[in-house]
Amino acid sequence: MRKQKPKKSTFERLAQGEANRRQRRELKRRLYSEDPGLELVHPDAAGIDIGNESHFVAVAPGRDTQPVREFGSWTSDLNCMAEWLKSCGIRTVAMQSTGVYWFAVYDVLEQHGLEVFLVNAHHTKNLPGRKTDVQESQWLLKLHTCGLLRNSFRPLEQIRKLRTIWRLRDRHVKEASRSIQHMQKALTSMNVQLANTLSDISGVSGQAIIRAILKGERDPYKLAGLVSPGVRASREEIAGVWKGIGRPVVRTGAGRCSLRFRAETAGGM
Repeated sequence: MRKQKPKKSTFERLAQGEANRRQRRELKRRLYSEDPGLELVHPDAAGIDIGNESHFVAVAPGRDTQPVREFGSWTSDLNCMAEWLKSCGIRTVAMQSTGVYWFAVYDVLEQHGLEVFLVNAHHTKNLPGRKTDVQESQWLLKLHTCGLLRNSFRPLEQIRKLRTIWRLRDRHVKEASRSIQHMQKALTSMNVQLANTLSDISGVSGQAIIRAILKGERDPYKLAGLVSPGVRASREEIAGVWKGIGRPVVRTGAGRCSLRFRAETAGGM
């Protein structure tokens, strides 16, 4: 006899989006109702569904004859959004941190004196089933009005500027380190042991030698003459690095920057 599958609970059906039509209608009725049965923490609240081309803004039905409006992503449209929110008596706004599209919206609303709640998308689970941008903005409004959203930490503008510069510097340093590693790999693959005589090929002596090589210089003693006086290795030792090198082709990975030249035989120059 075939074993019958256990019946799923209402919680399991809701979690998997399998609510029936009556349950979905009841949840939507509670969502759009003016009195959700909870304490109003932020009565002057609004919800914004952030998008790439446009943003949907929802306010309470009694605030405006058209409680949900769509605004473009241009700066002029964002200013119109802020002015409309202020005309509706809105003091605080909730929106999700969607990509980088919220940056401009946050700055414009903050400049107009509105308190912006930047919330995590995982904390604003919508109703099961198909959702629209209008429903998303109204759902954010409902959650924010009842004080169910947690504001994300965002430092002051001066700290944000300093953080941007610091992150840019960190990225440049890491990219420079990878480029130096590619140069060392290219030299080592041709058995040019320049790194064994110079502690840092990105220094003054190393860069002078590499630039001369790329310009076509192959005389080992002329290359050794470019070394700074403070280098411990002797001129003969540095010149010996280039002796006996054949013509192997430097292999470079796809999309990588490396030394693109062939080592010439010292005796053939």
